[in-house]
Amino acid sequence: MKKTSLLKKLILDDEILVMPGAHDALSAKIVELVGFKAVTMGGYAASAASLAKPDVSLLTLTEYVNIARNIVQAVDLPLFVDGDTGHGNVTNVQRTVRVFENAGVAGLFIEDQVFPKRCGHMEGKQIIPTPEMVAKIKAAVDARVDEDLVIMARTDAIATSGMDEAIERGNVYREAGADLIFVEAPTSREDMLTINREMDAPTCAIQIEGGKTPLLTTKELEELGYDVVVYPNATVYATAWALRGLWEGLKRDGSTKQWLDKIIPFDDFNKLVGLDKIRETEAHYYKELLDCLNLKP
Repeated sequence: MKKTSLLKKLILDDEILVMPGAHDALSAKIVELVGFKAVTMGGYAASAASLAKPDVSLLTLTEYVNIARNIVQAVDLPLFVDGDTGHGNVTNVQRTVRVFENAGVAGLFIEDQVFPKRCGHMEGKQIIPTPEMVAKIKAAVDARVDEDLVIMARTDAIATSGMDEAIERGNVYREAGADLIFVEAPTSREDMLTINREMDAPTCAIQIEGGKTPLLTTKELEELGYDVVVYPNATVYATAWALRGLWEGLKRDGSTKQWLDKIIPFDDFNKLVGLDKIRETEAHYYKELLDCLNLKP
């Protein structure tokens, strides 16, 4: 099954789809190793990991696509990515869809913030008029070659115009052709329930540690009516915390021995990144040469 078709199926299944975030190919590989069915990468994590900068539209489309392509090549999971505002008007939106689709992603979202956008849980957001966003959604849908490529529409209207406006926009975006709707940053369980009760579309929840939305279990989110939940930022938060502890320990103790029970050992890590498979491939292609030299692979 195509990754796009698989992602769409997982979204429509009765069980909520849990998509942990990745900020690079290695973190995506670990998501796959643990056993999740799909992986996502958001602009917040990608910008933090690549630039050590906040999510304020500094990461370019080309930079983002390069990271996405590396993840696609590293894992067999469907990858869902952040298309920001589409990186411009409808023409830019169509190019955004095409380059991400060519990179092998299974889905992406675009949002109705004014460019340059901000992380959805930051203050000071502004949104574009509904008709402008509808045009972007229609352009995105028309641009995809694979009709199963998932297009999600995100609205940040709660912060600027309130819940009623956000729900109205979500339903309009669904009518415009979006496969999945994401109402960003509800601040209570009651608001989350209202979104799902009044939204005529599959819905996505986001869990940001320290953000505006309550942190609930995946089961609770499923009971509220969500079809998908993403955890886009935990990957960089956890990485930054671990690295700070690692290097503080080295500076303090002059050794990394105290971390031996907290890191993946040398041989296990080599297996994680596929060294054993590379050696098998090399042995296969060099077998004749080695036989001629009376050597064993």
